[in-house]
Amino acid sequence: MADLPAASDPTRIAEVKAWLSSQFDAVGKDVPEFEYTPRAVAYLHNLATLSQSKTHASSIVANDFRIKASEYRSQAARIREILENAGLAQESLQANVVASAQVLANVANLLNVRDTESSSFLVAMGDISLRKTGVEEKRAKVQKEFKVLLDFTRKAIARLTYLKRTLAQLEDDVAPCEAQMENWNTNLHVIASKEQQYLQQHANYKAMLNRRGYTPDISHGVLVQMAEHRKELEKTTKPIMDTLRSYQDLPPDKALAALAIEDKKRQYAAAEKYLEDVLQSALATSE
Repeated sequence: MADLPAASDPTRIAEVKAWLSSQFDAVGKDVPEFEYTPRAVAYLHNLATLSQSKTHASSIVANDFRIKASEYRSQAARIREILENAGLAQESLQANVVASAQVLANVANLLNVRDTESSSFLVAMGDISLRKTGVEEKRAKVQKEFKVLLDFTRKAIARLTYLKRTLAQLEDDVAPCEAQMENWNTNLHVIASKEQQYLQQHANYKAMLNRRGYTPDISHGVLVQMAEHRKELEKTTKPIMDTLRSYQDLPPDKALAALAIEDKKRQYAAAEKYLEDVLQSALATSE
């Protein structure tokens, strides 16, 4: 971003245009029209600088190669002249000698040897041996890693087979499980409905007991005891009731009948008071 203001410099724009013209002229094409924005100029200027630097470096290398090639040609001419003077020109040599020399040259090129000294060949062979040893070590390492990966792959395949078999079994169990879940869901709805019904019945029974005066103090034992007292009272009041029924056969004397009725009322009131006292005592005992 810091180079954007400098990218609008007319000098940079001119350099970019000149570089683009040289590049497109080299391939026989015209420079396409576009807007020279600061960002585009900055990018193209950096690209032009890098390209010119690479071009200059390649020119230096090419010139060096041309000089070396010229020197090699001169040296080859001198060596050819020396061999011809010594009677060892290629045309005068036998075919097997030329073939051997060609093989020697190929081996020298393969070993990157620039002379025919035995020591150079020995050093090159030693280097080849070291490289061969390194390659063999790398090969052994790769084979070891390959065995590990092969074992891991086999285990992964076995695991995948097991998972596929498990998946197939689970897929087979889906339909029965869904049917069982549907049955459970139906039963759950039925149980929920029954629960609401039982709760409503419980509330109704509780309201009915409240209307009847039921309290938690009235237990089964108390009710049994009250029933026994009731039987005793019925035994006690039975003679009175029989007496009252016998009065129905009396002569119609109003005075005597009124006295008898008042007496029986007093006895009946006393029996009721005795029953209430027994009930109160039974309730007190249960508490």
